[in-house]
Amino acid sequence: MDSDRIRMPGTASRRARTAPRTGRIAALAAAALLATIVPSAQAVAETAPRVDLTVLVVDDGGSAVGAITAELQGSGVPYRRIDLNDPNRPVLDTAFLSDTVGGRPRAKYQGVVLPHESAFGPDSAEHTALQAYERTFGIPQVDAYTWSHPGVGLDYTDQGGWSGVLDGTTAGITAAGQAGPFRYLAGELTFEDNDPTISESYGYAGRPRAGYTSYVDVPVDGGGRASLVGEYAADGRRELVVTFAYNQYQRQFRALARGIVEWLTQGVHLGQGRNYLSVHVDDVFAPDARWDTALNCTPGDFDCVDDDGEGVNPIRMTAADAQYAAAWQKSSGFTLDMVYNGGQGEEWKAEHGGTDALTDRLVADRAQYRWINHTYTHPFLGCVQDNSTVPWKCAENAAGSTLWVSRSEISRQIRDNHDWAVGKGISVDRSELVTGEHSGLKTLPQQPVDNPHLAAALADNGVKWIASDNSREPQQRPVGTGAAKTVPRHPMNVYYNVGTAAEMADEYNWVYTSRADGGSGICESNPASTCLPAPLPTATGYADHIVPQEARIALSHVLGNDPRPHYVHQSNLAEERLLYPVLDRVLADYRALFAPNAPLVNPAQKDVGTELNRRAAWDQALAAGKVTAYRIGTTVTVKAPSGVTVPVTAPEGTRKKLLLGSTAFGTAYAGTRSAWTAPEPLQTAVTLTLPTA
Repeated sequence: MDSDRIRMPGTASRRARTAPRTGRIAALAAAALLATIVPSAQAVAETAPRVDLTVLVVDDGGSAVGAITAELQGSGVPYRRIDLNDPNRPVLDTAFLSDTVGGRPRAKYQGVVLPHESAFGPDSAEHTALQAYERTFGIPQVDAYTWSHPGVGLDYTDQGGWSGVLDGTTAGITAAGQAGPFRYLAGELTFEDNDPTISESYGYAGRPRAGYTSYVDVPVDGGGRASLVGEYAADGRRELVVTFAYNQYQRQFRALARGIVEWLTQGVHLGQGRNYLSVHVDDVFAPDARWDTALNCTPGDFDCVDDDGEGVNPIRMTAADAQYAAAWQKSSGFTLDMVYNGGQGEEWKAEHGGTDALTDRLVADRAQYRWINHTYTHPFLGCVQDNSTVPWKCAENAAGSTLWVSRSEISRQIRDNHDWAVGKGISVDRSELVTGEHSGLKTLPQQPVDNPHLAAALADNGVKWIASDNSREPQQRPVGTGAAKTVPRHPMNVYYNVGTAAEMADEYNWVYTSRADGGSGICESNPASTCLPAPLPTATGYADHIVPQEARIALSHVLGNDPRPHYVHQSNLAEERLLYPVLDRVLADYRALFAPNAPLVNPAQKDVGTELNRRAAWDQALAAGKVTAYRIGTTVTVKAPSGVTVPVTAPEGTRKKLLLGSTAFGTAYAGTRSAWTAPEPLQTAVTLTLPTA
């Protein structure tokens, strides 16, 4: 007997374990699309049932269910999790799954996620109750990770299929997949292969039987293709069958996650998602200090031993670099955010004969960029720094109290930089700010609290959104008692103090190699870090190792519905222009993966702040159980606390009810319509009308 016939997949770890095109694609794709718009025929009875917009997640602790749960949570889809390993968990019976509200039958869950098709045991009462519930109300079920066998509509792998490691394999999105739940993908999906010494993804690719429609497949020996993801319709029920293992971080899952949720919810759910990318270029107009490959530190930094404190040969863009940036933006179709220090530019100009071709060029091209205030001269705006020790500490007065940069100085830095830009004809939003080194905000370990003068200075200047470092503070938070909130930014590992690839690789080696290999050993002592197995070659290390790694990390944020900006420095656009290979790789990989209906969203800082603020309020309302949402036939009703905007995703053609008449709902993205929305005046709920077949 083939081992595939008896081997059930277990819990998928960071690695993941491995499913054909059919001749019935057109008819089945049409049926799949119909199912995403209207309830099943069995569910549309004389009295249409109420279906609550909540997903039931049955969790065995494995990475596959964990990945789908992370997608639900990250996009704002309400769900209830049942832990199979909890002896006190509720029992899934008819009363748990459904009841009657106001004389109308109610399905408490719009979709069900199981670890695999027989999570409760094929002969158990819970299995029987769940299948009866799905059949009665037309509720879809996702089998998060299973194997290829007739019970899920597939042949065994020894019958023309395949099983094994999928690392580096290119799968195809079938015509049915592109017409259905994965219509936002371009057509091919390559499985990650980040380490050739580790098997990262394993799968079972099987040939479809009757009732199975393949959405994602791979070629198999002997010709033809076999399925990895598909829909199995049998006995009045529908299952989405996934036969490869994965976790929430792997690109192959992240690309498919949206479609899995759309299939699970029949295209109607609370929550929404976009693929975001914005890049802040800090220190524009200012010079950045240069890494010293002999001292293994940055002259000008306080901890650079044997340094005179002045720094040598700083890195600063030229007019040619500015011309290149403008041309790159045009050719790539992507806009950079220029985070500027006008006073630093004025100082440079005064020190270099009273002219500055860089400023002239950037100002001439000012309309091609977005601009963000970075303070006039980039000072540290937290506590007054005492640099007599390494590391520095906060200075204190005679009474032992911390000395702080004053409200007037913080305000002056913000105001003068804004006024400088306005004087140059640069359009800059007063509500956005990035302080130098994110200073003013708490800086651990030396400064465990915000500068107490910061919130007032922000209010003085109308600042509502202040950047923070996501690696230190990943969650948005208010600043003091003022109206301003943080906007966490992802630091990119393209260092501020390097202008060449060799300098970048040298500093990278210092940080990420062991002491025995000539590095700092930081990677050995920091539990959050790992050491390189050997130093990178300085001539090729940047292009061969750092670029693909940084591009992969950035793309993982993009595919994770994460709106937080990434930040780099103007030095990365200078000399060897190290940023562009990373961004080119991100953009190329993204555009090869996604269809035109899912373009990159390039949000401004204030838009990111607003998005994070809305998400926090929404998550809080869900956690407090203050959201009611359900679907009856083609009508969707959502009630949330006053002041809380609601994220909703629905099919094309959906309309929102107004006090008089209706209007088209949401904006188009990835083949659906979605928006943050709220009741209209004099209404108490959001009411949507779905399109009919």
